[in-house]
Amino acid sequence: MKIDKLKYADCGNFFLLAGPCVIEGEAMAMDIAETIVSITDKLQIPYVFKGSYRKANRSRLDSFTGIGDEKALKILRKVGETYGIPVVTDIHTAEEARMAAQYVDVLQIPAFLCRQTDLLVAAAQTGRVVNIKKGQFLSPEAMKFAAQKVVDAGNDKVMITERGTTFGYQDLLVDYRGIPVMQKFGFPVILDATHSLQKPNQDSGVTGGMPQLIETIARAGIAVGVDGLFMETHPNPSEAKSDGANMLPLHLLEGLLTRLVRLREVVNSFEK
Repeated sequence: MKIDKLKYADCGNFFLLAGPCVIEGEAMAMDIAETIVSITDKLQIPYVFKGSYRKANRSRLDSFTGIGDEKALKILRKVGETYGIPVVTDIHTAEEARMAAQYVDVLQIPAFLCRQTDLLVAAAQTGRVVNIKKGQFLSPEAMKFAAQKVVDAGNDKVMITERGTTFGYQDLLVDYRGIPVMQKFGFPVILDATHSLQKPNQDSGVTGGMPQLIETIARAGIAVGVDGLFMETHPNPSEAKSDGANMLPLHLLEGLLTRLVRLREVVNSFEK
């Protein structure tokens, strides 16, 4: 599967979807993109900038949802045009698919919405790449039906993202057996190394997380042979307006990716 503008696609590395949880402003988005582009160019990692133009799934009504749809989407387009990279954002309703597709290269289906047929079909009909996040409530085997809806709607440009499975009320676990299971469907499989560490349903109304284990989750995914990694990162996660509790501090990203690239080289050597 080809993503337009994706550099280093044939280098044998994993690809990376990374950026802030939500677009908080232009300067912030451009600074994060510039930093990650510099790192991924150095390491020859195929890179897609990630940023949500709006957060529709929040625990509390007073939680930050965005700076305005059109304003945020224009920032995403500017990031892509400035750095010559593809961009991915979430959509939440069928009506949003065509709108967002005018600004980004990849449409992402949130985990809670991965079974919504009208949403999957609308995303497919834009012709954009569709990244479907596996619901916390679904088995890996069940994701073939979500992917098939996109294919049946005329679009075979599908990716699937593992982001943990509900374990009790306030925890998630990653079942790494699911990665090769989903790869058998014939689509690239991505591991979300930050949302997999969420601690949902806290009594504060703010989702918790365990960011100290991001490298552990990512290393295990690379060892299993995942095609891509997804990470949310921010210069100061404690000040992030969404999902700060499970984000990677931006200054730690280069060291982590450097180690993961070395691990990927070892894994590739065993496969030859």
